[in-house]
Amino acid sequence: MIIIMEPGASEEKINKVISYVVDLGMKTIINRGVVQTVIAAIGETSNYSTEQFEILEGVRKVERIQVPFKLASRDSHHSDTVVTVGKNIKIGGENPPVIIAGPCSIESEEVLLAIARVAKECGAKMLRGGAFKPRTGPRTFEGLGKLGLKFLDTARKETGLAVVTEIMDTKDLDLVYEFSDMLQIGARNMQNFSLLNEIGRTNKPVLLKRGLSATIDEWLLAAERIMDKGNSQIVLCERGIRTFDSKYTRNTADIAAIPVIKKFSHLPVIFDPSHATGKWNLVAPLAKAAIVAGAHGLIIEIHPNPERALSDGAQTLNFENYKKLSKDLEKLSQMLFNS
Repeated sequence: MIIIMEPGASEEKINKVISYVVDLGMKTIINRGVVQTVIAAIGETSNYSTEQFEILEGVRKVERIQVPFKLASRDSHHSDTVVTVGKNIKIGGENPPVIIAGPCSIESEEVLLAIARVAKECGAKMLRGGAFKPRTGPRTFEGLGKLGLKFLDTARKETGLAVVTEIMDTKDLDLVYEFSDMLQIGARNMQNFSLLNEIGRTNKPVLLKRGLSATIDEWLLAAERIMDKGNSQIVLCERGIRTFDSKYTRNTADIAAIPVIKKFSHLPVIFDPSHATGKWNLVAPLAKAAIVAGAHGLIIEIHPNPERALSDGAQTLNFENYKKLSKDLEKLSQMLFNS
């Protein structure tokens, strides 16, 4: 339920409305505009009529939110959420797209440092790398665990890049929290509700990937669960959805999801062209398309020798191709954001 206050309503009137809503057992989100304040009442509102709120002093009108993802909805929070990662990396709003680059999985300190240096050189703001990797087969490389997190920390200290890495299990939360600037929830864990609940109780920014076959509503409801527990610093990541044609692409790259999310949610959204396509030669064109479509950033897999990578080498850019893409993205951003 959205309670729209009269223009210029006093703080006393606003606070009385907030207290009334809270006394009914609901949460509130306050969206203060230059002229007008909007109060979102979150909870079970079906038992209450809009009229009983409209009679409160200072209230202009009351509207019901129809979408199930009330906290993540633009109805309850009209302005764009800007997520701050590390000290000063801003994702969302009118900020330029943030590039996150790195290997699929952390293989060694030497390789990770080489990747981090190239990412930094090419203008990336963040370093990605999996210490814990969800793999379909039980005998494939599943990451270095805590050792991989320590390598990430070394790379962060040397380059100054903020780091994002995946958390797969609640038992590892304290460990991953310590070594990361942002917690990644992978596609396979988008509906791991116990994990979402625990991450929602932290104050660490979250990168929430869309599930392999998830609808946009399901994706936003996963974000809603995290927000309901108290953490609203969420960046959504479109990474492609399962396709019936696996010959030419690994997944279907749902570029349309980017403007859809921006229309219905205030949360920032980035794009993962590596997982969305599964083919390194498709990464560059899809990355550019996502920026044009309005993505707030990209997360790209790079490696000095993709053919020797321990996971997902087929979708990984080598340094030469990544440098070329970085130059193209810089030109594209200048054209889009400086015009």
